[in-house]
Amino acid sequence: AELGTKLTTALNKMQSVTVVSEEVLDRMLGEMARALLEADVNVKLVGDLRRAIKTRTSLEDEAAGTNRRKTIQRAVVEELTKLLDPAAKAYEMKKGMSNVVMFVGLQGAGKTTSIAKFAHYYKRKGWKCCMVCADTFRAGAYDQLRQNATKLRCPFYGSYTEADPVKIAEEGVQQFRKDGYEVIIVDTSGRHRQESALFDEMQEIRAAIAPDSVVFVLDATQGQSVGDQASAFHEAVDIGSVVVTKLDGHAKGGGAVSAVAATGAPIVFLGSGEHFDDFELFSASSFVSRLLGMGDMRGLVAQIKDTVGGEKPELMDKFCKGVFTLRDMYEQFDNVMKLGPLNKVMAMIPGIPPMLAGNSADDDQGGNRLKRFMFMMDSMTDDELEGRIDLDKSHSRVERIARGSGTHPVEVHMLLKCHKQFERVVSKMGKSGLMKGGDANMAKQMQRNPNGVMQQLHKAMDPRMLQQMGGAQNLMNMMKEMSKLEESGSG
Repeated sequence: AELGTKLTTALNKMQSVTVVSEEVLDRMLGEMARALLEADVNVKLVGDLRRAIKTRTSLEDEAAGTNRRKTIQRAVVEELTKLLDPAAKAYEMKKGMSNVVMFVGLQGAGKTTSIAKFAHYYKRKGWKCCMVCADTFRAGAYDQLRQNATKLRCPFYGSYTEADPVKIAEEGVQQFRKDGYEVIIVDTSGRHRQESALFDEMQEIRAAIAPDSVVFVLDATQGQSVGDQASAFHEAVDIGSVVVTKLDGHAKGGGAVSAVAATGAPIVFLGSGEHFDDFELFSASSFVSRLLGMGDMRGLVAQIKDTVGGEKPELMDKFCKGVFTLRDMYEQFDNVMKLGPLNKVMAMIPGIPPMLAGNSADDDQGGNRLKRFMFMMDSMTDDELEGRIDLDKSHSRVERIARGSGTHPVEVHMLLKCHKQFERVVSKMGKSGLMKGGDANMAKQMQRNPNGVMQQLHKAMDPRMLQQMGGAQNLMNMMKEMSKLEESGSG
C-alpha cells in the first residue's frame, strides 16, 4: 500500500504541471526509483526500469501528435508489468484428471496455510481436492494440516507413526489417484535454512510421486533476498510456480515479487492474512494497475462472473421500473460479500481513493459494516423488506430490528438512509431508460451517445457518490471496460 501511494503521488505530480519537460520527467522517475528502492527492489532492476521508461518516452515523443503525459504513463505501467512478468507459464490444471501438486519451501514461510488456501480456491471452483501431509520434520505440521482439512471438508492423508515422508507421500497420492481426486496437494518438510538434507528429501519425494507441478512458497518479508532461495530451489527440484505469502502491509513485498520474477519462475498466487479467502491469483498487469491506483476492472468483472454468475432478468426488470427494495439491497450486499474482503474489491475499482479502499488485509471496515446491515435486514419481516411498511415512521419497529440484530437504532436509521440513496439512483436510472435491455443495451447507448449517458448519470447519482467513484467520466470508462469484457466473454 505504501509503495503504491508513493508511485501514484509521483505520477500525479506530473498531471499538475502545464508542460511535461525533461526536468519534470527526471524528477518523477527519481521519486519512483526512490520508492522502489525503499520497497527493497534490486538496484539493477530499478536502474534498468528507469532507463527503459526514458528510452521509450523519447522514442515515442518523436512521433507527431502524441500526448506526452499518456505516453509516460503507458510506459511506466508497461515497464513495471514487464519487470514482474517472467516469460515462463505456470502449469495449467486439467479438469477430470489427477493433478499432483507438491509444495516446497523454507520453514515459517506459510506453506501449510498456503496449501489450505490453495485447496479452498480450487474447491470453490468445483474441483475435487485433497491433501497429503508428508512433513514429518515439524512437530505440529500434521495437526495443522488436518485441522485445515477438517475446516474445508477436504479429504486428508497422513500418519502419526510413519516417519518416512517418501512412503507417506507415495501411499497418499496412490490412494487419492485411485479415488479419482482432481487436485492432490502434497505438503513437504521445511527447514530453517537451505540444507542439503532438505533438497535430498524433496528430490526423493519428487521421484516417488512424479508431481505435475512443484509450487515454491516464499515469505515476502525477506525482500529481494528471496531471489537466491528461489534460484536454489529451482535448481534442486525445477520449480513450476511460486506463491508469495505475507504480502499484507509489508514494505519489502515489491522486492520479493520482483526478485522472483527475475529468476524466471512464474508467480501464481499472492497470500496475505490468515483467512482462506486472503489468496488471489497473480497477474502482473492487474497487480501494477492496482498498485498505481488505476483499479483492475478486468479482474473485478472476472471475479463477479465467477462468483455471482450472469445477469438476473427478474432483478433487471425491477430496476427498469425503478423498483429497489431492502430485499434487493440484501441480495446485492450478499453478492458483494461473496467477492471476498471489501477493501480488495474496492482497490479493483478505478478512482476509488485509498482511504476508502482500506490499507491492510485486516482493515475491512466496509465489509464489517455490510455484515451489520445484513444482520439488521435478517431481523426484518417480509413486509418490511418488500417496502410495504414505512420503517421511518415506526419507531417501535426500528427498536425491534435493532434488538434482534444486536445493533443500535441509529445504525438501523443509517441503513434506511443508505437504502433511500440507492433507491433514488435506481428510480432515476429506470426512468431514464438506461437500464432497459440490461448491460448489452447500456453498452450500445454508450457507443452511440456517450454525452447523453454522461448527462443521465449526472442526473441520477448523488454528486458526492459520483465524486467518490472518480466522477462521471471515470464511471463511464468503467462501464465501457465492463461492456468490452462482456463482449469478449460471450464471444
